[in-house]
Amino acid sequence: MKISYQSGFGNTFSTEAVKGALPIGQNSPQKTPRGLYPEVLSGTAFTVPRAENLSSWLYKLRPSAMHAPYRRLAQGLVRSGPFDEVDTPPNRLRWNPLPVPAKATDFIDGLVTLAGSGDAGSQSGIAVHIYRANRSMKDRFFTNADGELMFMPQQGAIELFTELGRLEVAPGEVAVVPRGVKFQVRIEGPARGYLCENYGAPFRLPELGPIGSQGLAQKRDFLAPVAAFEDRSGSFQVVAKFLGGLWASELRHSPLDVVAWHGNYAPYKYDLARFMAINTVSFDHADPSIFTVLSSPSGQPGVANCDFVIFPPRWMVAEHTFRPPWFHRNMMSELMGLVHGAYDAKAGGFLPGGISIHNCMSAHGPDLASYDKASSVQLAPHKLDNTLAFMWESRYAFRPTKAALAAKQLQKNYDKVWDGFK
Repeated sequence: MKISYQSGFGNTFSTEAVKGALPIGQNSPQKTPRGLYPEVLSGTAFTVPRAENLSSWLYKLRPSAMHAPYRRLAQGLVRSGPFDEVDTPPNRLRWNPLPVPAKATDFIDGLVTLAGSGDAGSQSGIAVHIYRANRSMKDRFFTNADGELMFMPQQGAIELFTELGRLEVAPGEVAVVPRGVKFQVRIEGPARGYLCENYGAPFRLPELGPIGSQGLAQKRDFLAPVAAFEDRSGSFQVVAKFLGGLWASELRHSPLDVVAWHGNYAPYKYDLARFMAINTVSFDHADPSIFTVLSSPSGQPGVANCDFVIFPPRWMVAEHTFRPPWFHRNMMSELMGLVHGAYDAKAGGFLPGGISIHNCMSAHGPDLASYDKASSVQLAPHKLDNTLAFMWESRYAFRPTKAALAAKQLQKNYDKVWDGFK
């Protein structure tokens, strides 16, 4: 089935899977077209400034309220704030890729929480998970009241069938499912990727300041789904994440039954190849914030709850300049992943599907081999190609989970990559 999209970021969309399903001129008339049930989905407080207000009207086959009580589920390897089950070390940390399980595993069962910060109840901080699956969710659905979910596929494309429509997301793309939206993850083969659970303010485009109106990510390159629904009866399970816990409810119908919707609170995806990188054309480095795709602001201007930053293919032309990222210590904490290729500040050990954490004021930068090469290479314009790395950067330290620190994929000798400098 070919998937269709609507273009734009933050737009107010109107879409219907059945002609005439959207009411005209009124959101909740006494008698809605085709007997559908109107339901408003609010992603922000009602009284936030108009420019920040997020909501959509859904027109459904059945009300969402039509479900059995939720019951508690086992957590598996899913964790949530305050992330205090083990002490957080100040050490630099790096993991090899976590394998896709051999036994039948869907998106929910394959989730592993690697690290996080803050608290879902106070709506601050984030959690970072690895998803691993080898089968689709069939009669099972997921919804998250704790935060929006940013998907970063690394191996295998996934289809997100959400209440508001379908998104196909492949490695090299990113997708966001808003807080509270129900969805399924469908796959054709083994799939693995990174998942950011944002407890804070929804992701938005960063301000461009002196850059002007061009550059970085552009609104028109973001794609939202058109209405698509299924009318299925049977035995279905909805798994909800609420205040860190997993809960399940049973339904007799598929919850993906939104026939039409309009509003600006919707899932979306973005092809990272469309990002217009900005960098120096003279000498020295701009700060990595110049590569920000999306940002979740905190209450302090300019200090993010979470920034989503990418390091895509780009030209390197700086004169008399050490071109990989220099040695640095930051107030902001960094969690980094690699989708494909190699990262220019690491000669080896940072593998596609792997992850690293460099927390607040943790000294890091190029390893010895990368330093020796970059400090002696003949400088000329060259294309940094066949690579895609990314970073979730936060004002809060990333606190690894007990399972992450005990994982055999944790590189015990990571610190040694900086041994041997003269």
